[in-house]
Amino acid sequence: QVHLVESGGGLVQAGGSLRLSCAASGLMIGFNTMGWYRQAPGKQRELVASITSFLTTTYADSVKGRFTISRDNPKNTVYLQMNSMKPEDTAVYYCNSDQGWRLDKYWGQGTQVTVSS
Repeated sequence: QVHLVESGGGLVQAGGSLRLSCAASGLMIGFNTMGWYRQAPGKQRELVASITSFLTTTYADSVKGRFTISRDNPKNTVYLQMNSMKPEDTAVYYCNSDQGWRLDKYWGQGTQVTVSS
């Protein structure tokens, strides 16, 4: 059974930084494309960043140059380093595998990120 636990969210001022973590069980992140997603109030969930098993990364245009996705295979954990944060980054952040996204499964509780202006 896949279980994803996100952590590291909080309240930060504009221009600040946060590092999110996603601990996975029942799923080997090294063999999967993993992504960070976010959902702001009244908006649909969107892909923020992804990393493949070959370490190829992709980013939404809105976060390019500010966010960095990485993973630690032995710890089975995915990270999202967020720098130069903006109020529009405020959302609940989730991680999931590409398969979980397509099947709408495995979602964890997410972690709230709030950026004040």
